[in-house]
Amino acid sequence: MSRIGKKPIPIPDGVKVKCDKDTVTIEGSKGTIVQPIHTLMKVEVDEAAKQFSVIRPSEERQCRELHGLTRTLLANNVHGVINEFSKALEIIGLGYNIKMQGEELILQLGFSHPINVKIPKDIKIEIQNQTNPGKFTVSGIDKQKVGQFAANIRRLRPPEPYKGKGVKYSDEIIRRKAGKAVASK
Repeated sequence: MSRIGKKPIPIPDGVKVKCDKDTVTIEGSKGTIVQPIHTLMKVEVDEAAKQFSVIRPSEERQCRELHGLTRTLLANNVHGVINEFSKALEIIGLGYNIKMQGEELILQLGFSHPINVKIPKDIKIEIQNQTNPGKFTVSGIDKQKVGQFAANIRRLRPPEPYKGKGVKYSDEIIRRKAGKAVASK
């Protein structure tokens, strides 16, 4: 039995969980998430104990693989509707900056043109500092969407190892390299 999959997920106060045949709807103070569930997995809600659990029908390989994954996705959704997930990023470089214009994020990352990134409707951006080092936070209730959007922004100009210029996570450590040594005569 999967150690992660067999753990029940507690339902905190203010969270409603509704199970259909192939989806689980989790509603909390920050929003609502509809999580599709694989047809092999079954979710049982225990209202009296204020918890729900994921049950697998057999010991087949695919069932074992999906058991822990399904439980983790649902636990992340419960956490997300109470406390949002967030990723903090920094933009480092001379002339690099970030600003919001309507539903778009406009990034100057050393290219000849600004980069416009459309912000998804369920993602929030909070800019702490626009210029060097530009600091901003990506947040939302869905852990996967927050992480993917932050990774897409980082991919536009990953940090380089010589001067450290680029977009990086705030807790990311960049291993710096020494530049070329000047040859003397």
